[in-house]
Amino acid sequence: IPEIVGETSDFQDVKVIAFPVSGDYKQNLFETPGAKATFSDNKILAAKSSESVGKYVIPKGESYIGLSLPKASTARSLELQISEYAYAEAELQAKDGAEFKTVKQFVINRTNASLQVGFYPYSPIVVAFPEVTSPEYRIAFRKTNGFRLSDIILSTTPVMERYPEKSLAKMFQTPLPYWHDYLWDKQPEVQSDAAALIAKPAQVQDISKNMSADGTLSWNVPEGEWIIMRTGMRSTGVTNSPASLEGTGPEVDKMSKKHVTAHFDAFLGEIIKRVPAEDRKSWKFAVQDSYETGGQNFTDEFFEAFKERYGYDALPYLPVFNGHVIGSPDLSDRFLWDVRRMVADKVSYDYVGGLSEICHKHGLKTWLENYGHWGFPGEFLQYGGQSDEVGGEFWSEGDLGDIENRAASSCAHIYGKTRVWAESFTSSGNAYRRYPAVLKRRGDWSFTEGVNTTLLHVYIQQAYEDCYPGIDEWFGNEFNRKNTWFNHIDLFTLYLRRCNFMLQQGLNVADVAYFIGEDAPKMTGVRNPEIPRGYSFDYINAEVIIRDLSVKDGKLTLPHGTSYSVLVLPELETMRPEVLQKIEQLVSEGAVILGPPPSRSPSMKGYPEADEQVKSLAQKMWGDLSVKQRSYGKGTILTGVSMQDVFDLLKLAPDCRFEDKTPLLYNHRNVDGKDIYFITNQSEERVKTSITFRVKDMQPELWDAVSGNIRPLPAFEQAGEMTIVPIQLESLESAFVVFRKKGSSTSSHVLHNANFPETETVVEINSPWEVTFESDAVKRGPSGTVTFDKLIDWSKHENEQIRYYSGTAVYKTKLTLAEKPANKKLYLDLGKVSVMAKVKINDQYVGGVWTTPYRVDVTSQLKTGENSVEIEVVNNWANRIIGDLQLPPENRIVKTERLNKTNIPLQQSGLLGPVLLVKN
Repeated sequence: IPEIVGETSDFQDVKVIAFPVSGDYKQNLFETPGAKATFSDNKILAAKSSESVGKYVIPKGESYIGLSLPKASTARSLELQISEYAYAEAELQAKDGAEFKTVKQFVINRTNASLQVGFYPYSPIVVAFPEVTSPEYRIAFRKTNGFRLSDIILSTTPVMERYPEKSLAKMFQTPLPYWHDYLWDKQPEVQSDAAALIAKPAQVQDISKNMSADGTLSWNVPEGEWIIMRTGMRSTGVTNSPASLEGTGPEVDKMSKKHVTAHFDAFLGEIIKRVPAEDRKSWKFAVQDSYETGGQNFTDEFFEAFKERYGYDALPYLPVFNGHVIGSPDLSDRFLWDVRRMVADKVSYDYVGGLSEICHKHGLKTWLENYGHWGFPGEFLQYGGQSDEVGGEFWSEGDLGDIENRAASSCAHIYGKTRVWAESFTSSGNAYRRYPAVLKRRGDWSFTEGVNTTLLHVYIQQAYEDCYPGIDEWFGNEFNRKNTWFNHIDLFTLYLRRCNFMLQQGLNVADVAYFIGEDAPKMTGVRNPEIPRGYSFDYINAEVIIRDLSVKDGKLTLPHGTSYSVLVLPELETMRPEVLQKIEQLVSEGAVILGPPPSRSPSMKGYPEADEQVKSLAQKMWGDLSVKQRSYGKGTILTGVSMQDVFDLLKLAPDCRFEDKTPLLYNHRNVDGKDIYFITNQSEERVKTSITFRVKDMQPELWDAVSGNIRPLPAFEQAGEMTIVPIQLESLESAFVVFRKKGSSTSSHVLHNANFPETETVVEINSPWEVTFESDAVKRGPSGTVTFDKLIDWSKHENEQIRYYSGTAVYKTKLTLAEKPANKKLYLDLGKVSVMAKVKINDQYVGGVWTTPYRVDVTSQLKTGENSVEIEVVNNWANRIIGDLQLPPENRIVKTERLNKTNIPLQQSGLLGPVLLVKN
């Protein structure tokens, strides 16, 4: 047996196998005697290289490599061996007469060599295609970065297309694999005259007992050509991170409860031993962050677990891991599908489920982000379903969170979990310039994605009292005690807590369940056809469909009460018989489904009978596919129609309808017949519109989570089963519209002014403000009191101590009220504040402001005559940091590497006004 290449200290033998092949097995047409490799025209855009790292140089841009053969030869596969960063759009062409015709188009992508995206970083690009015979071939390259190929193998032998990817040795190259990114075309079948090129499963021999401990093989080789393969398993090479040096080591085997338990005992178990129970009462959860540790495809007891799960022996198919076809391309493909599915299942049940089991024994629960950005080998819904709590995440800017939050909320909704957490407001760059008002848009958006438990990211412990602005990292916002606005953060967190409380009530309301299919890995679902505005959805998986879904009153219903009007099937040819059988039962009992019929099983379990079961049952259910709507039992099967067509058929109006271009988003919960709608204006402009809710004969109320105020919306109109309510939201404002009491239309013409009366100015405060800044050694504001004759942005003040000031300042003035209006609310409107403020009237705290409208209710505190007004305003650290950068290093107090450029503009700061006393 050839010597094993590379480090072998962690190599564990699995099996030594042998299988027969023909004498020209994997013969490379590029090495045919008399063959001539040619390159793009006379400019030689691609040329042979004498360097050992690669013999074909592919330049940037466009080029091709041609192959002329002495006679027409048949090809069935192409393998490009790569040893460096490479990207190209490629095409294999074969000459037919005077023209080159496309045989196969494919993408070369080896742009990420991190072990987190596969333990075989520069695995070959392997494609298969229906056999083609030609005397001349050409491989065209477009949009290349410029790279070298160590070899090109164009062969008559069938191979497993994309076997590194299909075996999880090479994962998707970027953080966000979408629904289709681990789906591949069906392997081309091989004609009977090529059968000799493929070994049959029964021909694969286990000769492990013939190898001695030192690797010497003693075997009487049967007549013919044989491949002898020594197989084993090794660590993927991925280590846990970030971690201190002494705590760094190989990632745990996530397909093994035994190893997960041992990991817990050696890590968290040691903390449990060393810290008395009375001192760890606040330790409630073991946290599993987003999966970023790469693929895995083997474990201890693999063969036993595989056979128990699928009913056949995996050993004859071990060569498929390395691209060999065993039995047929279809059977080999099914084997790798079964491997990927088993990996996903075991990562769910052994890793997440195993950790949950050991945690529960110690009184802990698990908290999991049920997705992965680098090499996630699981199925996101099933993965999260085995954890006590699930969480998504979103960043302060950008699109991270666009699939993660829905992954978490769908999982929670279908598995009956109340809370949907999110690692919230993560960020990179722009340090010390964010504040709650600029975070609100993304936070409110997360609530419409189903998040209802906000986890602020991040609070960093501040161990050094003389360190300002404190310890910081490249990720997350500065939600820590050293931040300037930390003493005002309660204004923001109270808003978040109120939203969280409301959105944890009752059950999520959604009309559509999109089935994600059974393929793995899977990190998100697909909405095809797309759902119209005004309706909501969840993703659902096979486990929940089979185990939990039933039909109640014509709706697909889960045991905890969540229900859907329609189940949408993905456009896939495959489905395992047990899934289709359950779907058939649901439709028979009254369910509505939309989607195409499957034609076969993706698995080798029960093959070929399983395929026949799927085909027969699909034919029974769908019948003539030209018929787009078909009754089946008590239910309905739809194909080839839009979601709007489905809703029209069901006479299901939008749950929450806005005008098409209105920048509003919503979420809907129902608790004991009471409806809670969260509405957010995602624009910086006032929105004045009417919203139609799928609610009948109920009084709408406005619940303001910023102020805590609750008031009825008197003007609304009943339209059949719907209620039309005039709504007005300021820039980035949000509100809950709650229906909990019986009510009827108040007018045939709904009026905005009745629900949102315009405010009237009672007093405009133009008197001077006495402003006191913090003047200690750190904040370094001006000492004493500074008079502002008019309100001004601190960053534009002529006094450098104010211009570069960061911290708190207290504004004081007097307000004279001639007469208190009867039956009117009085508000102090601060106009604009940067970044947060708290208000006292006559030395009594009346509330704070941090977002639009910058207004507090002062009705009960104001008196006729003279009143004192005190406004405590705080800004960010940015201006002080920028100011210190202009000082000699020895004079700087504020130091950070997160904001280290003097050309960054100062940030608007202070009370900007105008400050008005208004009534409505």
